[in-house]
Amino acid sequence: MQPSPSTLWLTGLSAAGKTTLALAVAEALTARGLPCRVLDGSALRQQLCADLGFSRTDRSENARRVAQWCAQMNNTGTWAIAALISPYREDRERARQIVGASRFLEVYVATPLSVCEARDPKGLYRKARAGTIANLTGIDDPYEPPLHPRLTLDTGVQPAEDCVAQALALFGMQEAVAA
Repeated sequence: MQPSPSTLWLTGLSAAGKTTLALAVAEALTARGLPCRVLDGSALRQQLCADLGFSRTDRSENARRVAQWCAQMNNTGTWAIAALISPYREDRERARQIVGASRFLEVYVATPLSVCEARDPKGLYRKARAGTIANLTGIDDPYEPPLHPRLTLDTGVQPAEDCVAQALALFGMQEAVAA
């Protein structure tokens, strides 16, 4: 029996590896013939949430919109993979309520700040440390780690294929082993 479409909610700091993991999980789902969609926080801020800034209120609204979209996708038979910082526990709990607790799989991408700063593909940490941008999660804005995530991953030490396999296991699927 095929599991029903769910939402994989990847939360963690900027450059923690959320989008990379989301795309790899989506590739695995697509290979199984399952419709899925990756909702990347950075891309969404240029599209669905372009009117929002980085205040606490705007971050909360961003998470709410993404959760609404995930719920709609799940309702139409599509797997949703949300990769966004979503720094506040309260917002992630509200997302769980919107999507539905049985379909909401919270994964904490717990890559340490030092690793995220070393990666820094957009130069955000460098800019935050220099004082040219404000409200960067982990620097001058808090990140509230999940208290009871379904899964915790550290992409700084865990190989990508292991992270994908563990995420698929949450869906009740196993990664196919290459022959």
